[in-house]
Order: sequence, then C-alpha cells, then structure tokens
Amino acid sequence: MTITAPNRRAHWPEIDRLTAQADVRKPNTEGWYAGIKVGLDYTAAVLLFPFAAVVLAFAAVAVKLTSPGPVFYTQTRLGLHRRTYRIIKIRTMHHNCEAKTGIQWSQKGDDRVTLVGKFLRLTHIDELPQLWNVLRGEMSLVGPRPERPEVIQAKGLEQLVPGYRHRLQVKPGVTGLAQVQLPADTDITSVRHKVVYDLYYAQHQSLWLDLRLMAATLFKAFLGPKWLRRVFLLPNRNAVAADFQSKVTLPEESNPGLARPELQPQPA
Repeated sequence: MTITAPNRRAHWPEIDRLTAQADVRKPNTEGWYAGIKVGLDYTAAVLLFPFAAVVLAFAAVAVKLTSPGPVFYTQTRLGLHRRTYRIIKIRTMHHNCEAKTGIQWSQKGDDRVTLVGKFLRLTHIDELPQLWNVLRGEMSLVGPRPERPEVIQAKGLEQLVPGYRHRLQVKPGVTGLAQVQLPADTDITSVRHKVVYDLYYAQHQSLWLDLRLMAATLFKAFLGPKWLRRVFLLPNRNAVAADFQSKVTLPEESNPGLARPELQPQPA
C-alpha cells in the first residue's frame, strides 16, 4: 500500500527535531466538561440536523448532476480507544478514484477532487453527514480528526509520530483545533504538527474552546489561520508547542552529557 504526497509543511524546529523514540506523557482528559460533553454533543447535533439536512439536499443534487457515482460514501475510521466505526461523508472526489491511484493523502491541486467537491471541502459541507456519527456516539462535534486504520498502519504513524497514540484517547471530532488551524495531512511531518494541536486540545478542552472552534469552522473559508487565531482567540503555535514540550521526555535525557533542546519561540 503506497501513500505519497510532497512535503510542503512550514518548518517547526522544536517539533520536527523530535525523534520517533521521544516519549510523550498522556494529557489529562478528565474533568467536569469531559463528563457532560456527550450530552452537549447530542443536543447540539439534534438542533443542527434540520439545517444540515437542507444544506445537504442542495449539495447532494449538485454532486449528482456534476459527477457520476453515489452522493454519499462511508469509510472505516479509528475512534475513541481504537474502536472502529463507519464515517459518513458526502463525496468530493471522482467515484472509485483510489482504484487507480491507491490510497494517498489529498494535496493541493488534487485532480481527484471534483469542482463541486472543492467548494464542499472549502466550506466543510462535506463533513455535515458526520452529525449522524455524533448522534450515534461515535464522534464529538470537536476533537481530533479520525484517521483510517489502514493509513495508520501503512505509514506507521503510531511508531513515527510522538504522542500519536494519545490522540486516540479522545473522541474524534467533526472539527477541531488542528483542523481549523492547519491544512490537511500530506505527509508524516504534517501529522506530527497536527498531533501537537490535538494533544493541546485534549489537555485544555472546554465549552468555551469548543464554541470558539465551531464558530471558527464556519469562517475558515473566508479567514486565514492567522485571522482565525486573532478573531476567535485560539492558541498560537508557540503556546501549543510549549504545552507539548512539557509532556515530552527525550531518550537523550538518560545521558547527563546530552542536554535537552530548548524551546525556541516561532512566529505565530
């Protein structure tokens, strides 16, 4: 199984230089909010579902008229505590395109994505069917992006990305801190960067943060990451990196002759 994509990620020295052997302590995911979040997710999904159904009806017609194949598709994803479930999405690529290309991360200018699909992805309308997964208790409205188990295995994400296994201790979300601030995954480096944001969210999840992230998702198509951070008071790269570094134990620390690399502030 081959998954290829070019590396176009911005350099993030304090994260990129970590070896795969770096040990990351599990973030605290307990607290009063974690206890009530399931109920809030269910209530919000019920309230959003009628609106989403209307938007999806128009999107479904657009997909059907412009591209042969089914409107919706399902994929197996890895959820909370490694439980598998079937995610529901509206189709944005040409039908059965992976039969020709194999499994690969989408990238800028991906010719597998249809014209309508580009708009659906930009506005996140293609994610709306996942409200059904929220109602089934398989997903949260906000959390780490769920990944396909075959991608995790093929790319060795749990072995190569420090802290990756901990993101599976949080229920995956329709949107999230990493999804709002970073582009889609294209390579191992991009996954490393997103995990830093995922673990920050796991440590600091709250109703106030979730509300800001849901609002930011609505405006993501119109505002860049820099403005999203400013308008919705989201943590910048320095903040999430510092939080991540506080959980990291480097293999070299067992050798007193080797110093732990210091965190260097990067542009927000």
